[in-house]
Amino acid sequence: MTEDSQRNFRSVYYEKVGFRGVEEKKSLEILLKDDRLGILPPHHESHAKVMMYRKEQYLDVLHALKVVRFVSDATPQAEVYLRMYQLESGKLPRSPSFPLEPEDEVFLAIAKAMEEMVEDSVDCYWITRRFVNQLNTKYRDSLPQLPKAFEQYLNLEDGRLLTHLKMCSAAPKLPYDLWFKRCFAGCLPESSLQRVWDKVVSGSCKILVFVAVEILLTFKIKVMALNSAEKITKFLENIPQDSSDAIVSKAIDLWHKHCGTPVHSS
Repeated sequence: MTEDSQRNFRSVYYEKVGFRGVEEKKSLEILLKDDRLGILPPHHESHAKVMMYRKEQYLDVLHALKVVRFVSDATPQAEVYLRMYQLESGKLPRSPSFPLEPEDEVFLAIAKAMEEMVEDSVDCYWITRRFVNQLNTKYRDSLPQLPKAFEQYLNLEDGRLLTHLKMCSAAPKLPYDLWFKRCFAGCLPESSLQRVWDKVVSGSCKILVFVAVEILLTFKIKVMALNSAEKITKFLENIPQDSSDAIVSKAIDLWHKHCGTPVHSS
């Protein structure tokens, strides 16, 4: 596989938000030399201004949150991103002590994972925000259909395993939120996760289904030995990390096997 085809999640996502052909470790200054920057202005002299405005907006929102004492210098960075997102989307609660909504938990999980991929805090916030917005808009109708698709493809790959899940009443209780709403954030390590998110960003959330299927196939013996929905779900929420890269590689193979080359298939 060529170096270009092995670009990681961050590189591909930069393309989606306007930075085409970005290598992981290059500075923003180098990014601005690219001719095709999508949503950014076509003139190079405008690029620096856009980045400056984004940084200023980030700092302004951060300052506002500090003034109202929603965040401080001691606030975990992922929580800072969440509060910024809430403020900008008009969903900031009355008090930081209010319990988080389910959608806030999803954002927080994705932000924590994104921190491991993106070093610069301004970039991390903007990319997290764009990624979550993509899930909430482009994939809004597709994500609720993924559990059904999961059962369909698991049945094709190993009907006996699916039957076991149903007999244990585990099928409807699998960690679908972790898999499909959080896109495996908190389940897979960063090195594996960014390969999955690369596919999501490129236009297909169905890769999430095949990762879930491959997790079941990989740990089939363990799952078949468990006889309660609670035990199965608990195990799947905390799978061993040392098999993650192999799981993702096999999941991508399954994806191509069942969907051909679904570059933009949702």
